[in-house]
Amino acid sequence: MNELSPTPPKPAWFWRIVQFPLTRLVVMGALFVLLIGVSNGFRAQLESSPWLALAAAVGMACLGLAIYFCFVRFIERRPATELALRGVGREWGAGALVGAGLYALCVLILMIPGIYRVEGLNPWSYLLPAAAMAVSSGVLEEILYRGLLFRIVEESLGSWIAVVVSSLVFGISHLLNPQATITGALYISVEAGLLLAAAYLVTRRLWLSIGFHMAWNYTQSAIFSGIVSGGDSDPGLVKATLQGPDVLTGGKFGLESSLVAFLLCTTAGVVLLVMAVRRGNLVAPFWKRKA
Repeated sequence: MNELSPTPPKPAWFWRIVQFPLTRLVVMGALFVLLIGVSNGFRAQLESSPWLALAAAVGMACLGLAIYFCFVRFIERRPATELALRGVGREWGAGALVGAGLYALCVLILMIPGIYRVEGLNPWSYLLPAAAMAVSSGVLEEILYRGLLFRIVEESLGSWIAVVVSSLVFGISHLLNPQATITGALYISVEAGLLLAAAYLVTRRLWLSIGFHMAWNYTQSAIFSGIVSGGDSDPGLVKATLQGPDVLTGGKFGLESSLVAFLLCTTAGVVLLVMAVRRGNLVAPFWKRKA
């Protein structure tokens, strides 16, 4: 008869506190909120030098990725599989293609009834300033909302509750923007929160959601001169006017608060979520797991 293996010793009390889900979420969440604030500060200070602003944004993004990797490796003591480099180009590229394509489709739909009208083009240099914003928001926000908030909530409460919690927090956080609206925050909670969480679930990595987030924001601002999530409006490549009812234009919040974007992005999110379910990538809450 084989002898029973000895029960592994419990971690020291310090590590139990450090690795407790709420501790990890609060400490790392606060750190990444700070990183996002610093990155936005650099962009504001370097507004007149878009190349320097982009370099600063790339540097902050790399710093964020390094901090997250070290946190997972040395605090959570596991491989950082959500940052695995295998397939990074394919997944980031797919996310970027979907993000840019969905926003372009929103614009195309609004061009048909004449709500979005193209009046000309600005110089190609207008494509550069929004790049820093896209890199910073795409990387740092995805680490915060999907890599930390979604994943840590999911560990205990399961995938479905994590989708709801991360989506609501993601949408509500946009109320801090200068032209924010309640409607815009609610729309983003559903259309973007669901889609980005599903993008993480379908691959169990962050690259797909990072690609989508970066490309959507960049296409919206740099190409179509749109307002990004209730922020300030800066001109992009396309000179255009957007006139029509707020339910179709999104009003001062931007196209993300329009019915068109809501329906298209929510549909894409549901498709990805179905794919994640079929792949068996969802996690049950702790009270439904087998011992």
